[in-house]
Amino acid sequence: MSGLSSRLITSLQNQQIKQVAKLEKRSERERERVLPVEGGREVSRALAAGHVPVAAYVCPELATDAEMAPVLRTLEQMDRAGRTRLYTVTPDVYAKLAVRESSGGVLLVIPYLETGLGAFALPPAPLVAVVENAEKPGNLGAILRTADAAGVDGLIACHSPGQVAGTDVHNPNTVRASLGTIFSVPLAEDGSEQVIAWLRAQGIRIAASTPEGATRYTDCDLRGPLAIVLGSEAHGLTQPWLDAADVRMYIPMRGQADSLNLAASAAILLYEAVRQRQSTQP
Repeated sequence: MSGLSSRLITSLQNQQIKQVAKLEKRSERERERVLPVEGGREVSRALAAGHVPVAAYVCPELATDAEMAPVLRTLEQMDRAGRTRLYTVTPDVYAKLAVRESSGGVLLVIPYLETGLGAFALPPAPLVAVVENAEKPGNLGAILRTADAAGVDGLIACHSPGQVAGTDVHNPNTVRASLGTIFSVPLAEDGSEQVIAWLRAQGIRIAASTPEGATRYTDCDLRGPLAIVLGSEAHGLTQPWLDAADVRMYIPMRGQADSLNLAASAAILLYEAVRQRQSTQP
């Protein structure tokens, strides 16, 4: 980390540090249109996906893991090329910036992701996950991680008309729970009615997951262009999705619980769809 002493920040009262620390709040992230990214895998995957940080903060005393070495080299190269601003900070300053403990000693501030449906490019016969009104950013992040592992073509986060703010896809907990796969899985967000119309225009069938579904999920044909749609744990899918569904499917529950965690349900359904698709391949 040589050559960065001119950008050494040691004061907790530094105005730049105070501003970055405020990014923990959604209102600040939306106002600035940036999000903080921390954690070795998360930072590595953001850079590998081509995201250029507005600024990067490194604590040398904490950034000692071997996996951070290529990250530091990349950031130094970007700084020398004038593509980002790299700062060295002390451990106590880094602690003020970091949302989580043990995050690897590197924090990036990157521009908001492009999440419009207009930029949501899909291959032929795509498999898409759609999540409506997800209350917990961690659930959304876990589904992104599953989508990446299963080879799902994209994820759409949507909100019903009564949910003005919608799911916070840029929440640091979403990034953390995804282990950085938020940067590799195509991601879009919009209102439920807009997403339904978009899926119809793309010729993508809608398979709605609901406890009141008529068909067991293993008996559904989940091949071809398909969106698997899940609702919130508290309220499930809203009526527009149930009305638009080409099939309503359910996961059998054998015990006393009447439903599964949202991320667990998504994993079951997405992997079943992948299994069916692979079984038809030569």
